[in-house]
Amino acid sequence: MTRTMRAWRVTDHGEPTEVMRLDEVARPEPGAGEVLLRTRAVAVNFPDVLLARGQYQVRPELPFVPGIELCGDVVAVGEGVDDDRLAVGTRVVGSAIGVLSEYAVLPAASCRPAPVPLDDAQAAALTIAYQTAWFGLHRRAGLAAGESLLVHAAAGGVGTAACQLGAAAGATVIGVVGSEAKADVARAAGAKHVLLRSQDVAAQVKELTGGVGADVVFDPVGGPSFEASTKCIAFEGRIVVVGFASGEIPPVRANHALVKNYGVLGLHWALYQQRDPGLVDAAHDELTRLAEAGAVRPVVADVVPFDRAPEAVALLAEGSTTGRLVVHVAD
Repeated sequence: MTRTMRAWRVTDHGEPTEVMRLDEVARPEPGAGEVLLRTRAVAVNFPDVLLARGQYQVRPELPFVPGIELCGDVVAVGEGVDDDRLAVGTRVVGSAIGVLSEYAVLPAASCRPAPVPLDDAQAAALTIAYQTAWFGLHRRAGLAAGESLLVHAAAGGVGTAACQLGAAAGATVIGVVGSEAKADVARAAGAKHVLLRSQDVAAQVKELTGGVGADVVFDPVGGPSFEASTKCIAFEGRIVVVGFASGEIPPVRANHALVKNYGVLGLHWALYQQRDPGLVDAAHDELTRLAEAGAVRPVVADVVPFDRAPEAVALLAEGSTTGRLVVHVAD
């Protein structure tokens, strides 16, 4: 007899609450190099919004299961999976499209043990945001203790991760937020100074740094935020481009970077998972160490029940959230 499960599926392209449907489907089985997880929690990410709208760089065939990041228990492993870290019964975190369901199959290479100090919601929200922040700050920008770090969207999921990791590295963190209501979230995440995006960010950064400017900029926003960063970047500063939440991809002026002697670095975390998963393992080990030391804790704004998952995706689409939204699937 075929075993079934409940899964959210996108049945057409459009707004999440209009195109997501909870269906009873066959429970998958792991193939070679894969693991089957019983899902505990799924963190909502902006790609879930884009997947529902048909605007993501990957367009799965309809209908498809959204969700790209989870915490769950290993219940079965496929042929060739002999990693002791993925033994049946182990609580793990992982990322792949198609996890907003009671069970999910993922490549074994994309799963790693969940840090013990983190609860299911926090663990579900660890992988993408903290790996992105880690690779952006340390692998790409080489952030050092004593440097100044400017974080745009500092109250968001990846922004709070960057603030926590910057503070843990001994940097002076300057956070930029969209409203005063979000300022306390950024401060709690490690931002020593918090600025409003509506103000003259470049002028204030120069004032806070004694005219030197920010050594490293972490920018998931793009648009005017990137332009402001170029006006307050320090000599030998590094601007890490993480995304374009503003919807505007800014031009990079090579002549300006030359004259001011700064660098613009792109960060596409998924490429590390594809091309050098060993580096991702090492980053995960360091993030686990920091979690055990209490230096990092994913900021979970709300946990919603499984049957309200489309509401969480729609809320993220509005752009007014802080921290992370997580869907609880099972204990």
